Amino acid sequence: MDLHILDHRLRVTSISKNGLVHFTHPLIKLIFLRNRTRCKFFSLTETPENYTVVLDEDGFKELQPSEHLQVEGSIWLPLNVVSNGNTSSSSQAVGVTKIAKSVIAPLAEQHVSVFMLSTYQTDFILVREKDLSVVISTLEEEFKIYREVAGESVPVQSQDVSNGLHKNGKEALQPTVHPVLIPQNQFCVMSLDPDTLPSIATTLIDVLFYSNSPKEDVPSNQDLDCIKFFSFSLIDGYISLVMDTEAQRQFPADLLFTSSSGELWRMVRIGGHPLGFDECGIVAQISRPLADSDISAYYISTFSFDHALVPEEDIISVTDMLHHQRQEQSSS
Repeated sequence: MDLHILDHRLRVTSISKNGLVHFTHPLIKLIFLRNRTRCKFFSLTETPENYTVVLDEDGFKELQPSEHLQVEGSIWLPLNVVSNGNTSSSSQAVGVTKIAKSVIAPLAEQHVSVFMLSTYQTDFILVREKDLSVVISTLEEEFKIYREVAGESVPVQSQDVSNGLHKNGKEALQPTVHPVLIPQNQFCVMSLDPDTLPSIATTLIDVLFYSNSPKEDVPSNQDLDCIKFFSFSLIDGYISLVMDTEAQRQFPADLLFTSSSGELWRMVRIGGHPLGFDECGIVAQISRPLADSDISAYYISTFSFDHALVPEEDIISVTDMLHHQRQEQSSS
């Protein structure tokens, strides 16, 4: 397996719900007019709390400082695992499950915080630039590591990590097992030919920027059972969309495509209060038991909470698994 350090330097930001109006123009520019911004990595995820925007430095220039914009202070680098054809894994699972034991767990053990962004096409593991030497030394036995530089893949060797391993000087602590919420929405993970993006522009703008008005036909108790979640990514020319089936019905069916199985997904939302960026092992806490059971999962971190998407047919066993995990920690 190969691990690629992609040629993007990313910022992780949050736009408040009531501040979105101040950023509508730059966000529309980043989504639909990418040739005017030079932005190659852009992801926008709406949750009930805020909008998480992950973007490269060219894209970040488009966002003006504002009281409605929070910016995590670090530069983040996206990593991507590429199968080189001779993988020994017999797992049929997709998403973060494939890399739970080879990437996510070892980084958690070395106190490296990760920010996950699963898309229709692949899984991006974001790590802080300052942690890169630790990441390389931790993963180089398992992977051939390459750094993308101006379109070329350059092999990377372990650097001096004297300031790296166990850099906080603490023993690995038993990670907090965070509470989870399992909303009732069914979700789709989809893609779109970038050339057809203008065809859905009106619908996409409506869903992203104007969908917060209450709908007359929605039962009053729906808010308790369902959760607002919509994610759009445009990364190196590839589009990924994650939306619930209610949002999907607003889009032309012939333009969005999903896997041949047309699978529906259920969400596990992690965190009882905003998680922050410094705690290690949150992704591992969810992905490791899923990997043990060979259950596929997409994983999307946001500014406040984390979100795993698992196949609908597995949601009961996943719920039981996480309940058992919480019981184990509370009794230990």
